[in-house]
Amino acid sequence: MRYLRVSPQKARLVLELIKGRKVEEARNTLLFTKKRVAAHVGKLLQSALDNANFLSAEKNLDVELDNLYVKSAIANDGPRMKRIRPAPQGRAFRYQRRISHITLVLAERGNGGAGASRPTGAAAGAAAPVKRRAPVAKKAAGAGKKKKATAK
Repeated sequence: MRYLRVSPQKARLVLELIKGRKVEEARNTLLFTKKRVAAHVGKLLQSALDNANFLSAEKNLDVELDNLYVKSAIANDGPRMKRIRPAPQGRAFRYQRRISHITLVLAERGNGGAGASRPTGAAAGAAAPVKRRAPVAKKAAGAGKKKKATAK
């Protein structure tokens, strides 16, 4: 979910409650959380669950909906809106309204209950392979410099 009008710090408070929990347990936790952002995170969790249901029904991928859990839940900073508040004696105080981007990833627990076999949800296909460069050899500190001869 992008451009949510809540500060990332407040969103992280709710996201910490559901990390690592099964989807049904996370939904119940969000229903009884008295934070405004909990409703938005609940919608995002339902959307990720519907995406997993779509994968299992339409794309014929083997996703067991009962074994899904919240693999990661991240709240990142979005752009900030600069605002001005009137201050005494004709001055103005500046403040910033923070916006957050929330990413929720669901994964399926294996039969042992420990490992995740396939992530599904908001950022399932977002991870691209990382290309690394070969290390570059550095020159020694004084190897390329010539000393000047000084005459006295």
